[in-house]
Amino acid sequence: MSIFGKPKYSTVRVKKKDIPTGLWTKCPETGEIIFNKELEQNWMVVPKSGYHFPLKARRRIELLIDDGTFEEYDAGLVSGDPLEFKDSKPYPQRLAQAQQKTGENDAVICGTGELEGLPVSLAVMDFSFIGASMGSVVGEKITRAIERGLQNKCPVIIVCASGGARMQEGILSLMQMAKTSAALKRLSDAGLPYIAVLTNPTMAGVMASFASLGDVIIAEPKALIGFAGPRVIKETTQQDLPAGFQTSEFLLEHGLIDQIVHRHQMKGRIGSLLRAFGGQSAAV
Repeated sequence: MSIFGKPKYSTVRVKKKDIPTGLWTKCPETGEIIFNKELEQNWMVVPKSGYHFPLKARRRIELLIDDGTFEEYDAGLVSGDPLEFKDSKPYPQRLAQAQQKTGENDAVICGTGELEGLPVSLAVMDFSFIGASMGSVVGEKITRAIERGLQNKCPVIIVCASGGARMQEGILSLMQMAKTSAALKRLSDAGLPYIAVLTNPTMAGVMASFASLGDVIIAEPKALIGFAGPRVIKETTQQDLPAGFQTSEFLLEHGLIDQIVHRHQMKGRIGSLLRAFGGQSAAV
């Protein structure tokens, strides 16, 4: 018998209790585990750290627009496939999967409503639909939302969230930058206000067009905002980037946005801005 014997390990396998998935979410900043129901009740904001998770477009509309006043427009517009584009899968198949996943026809919801009693034309982008990429339908719907503001002589609000132009539509997606910008020029010439709300992330062609053209540009805390991503810029310039580069806080410090507003305060802040612009109640 050896002096030092090997320990005996049990061969009995203990069956672990199945833990239901989808009940908890981990905060990317602090590692805190939050009960999903609590997170949803807090508008997808982590209570302790204040981290803002993405918010579905229809939920954001509920939080911004007065109950019973929202009227949706252009919901039936659907992207075609003029380039017959195919990457890892054909573009029509990618669209169909996104539509099934989100229940939406494309990456933006547009309509009119009242915000604290003030009439507005609203467009809200949804990142869960192909990264809220801007294709021809997104550009057309946003342009119509701007023109609706012109027609109704009311302010325009666009809640932006996007990875940029939709590559599957090529030059057609890039032309939406000029199209939406031209519409905003007509709105400005008419003396009507436009408020841009930038959420995480707002990048590339969207940031290079209508997202950066607001009379007032508001951002949610710690949102990623820019044209090219930080990794691409670092590899191109071969230089270390400043701390907090391309965050809301960095852009506010350098004068590229006007305010950072917590999601819970967003409706009240926009309402105050609209009244400062001379907005009047729809009942007037």
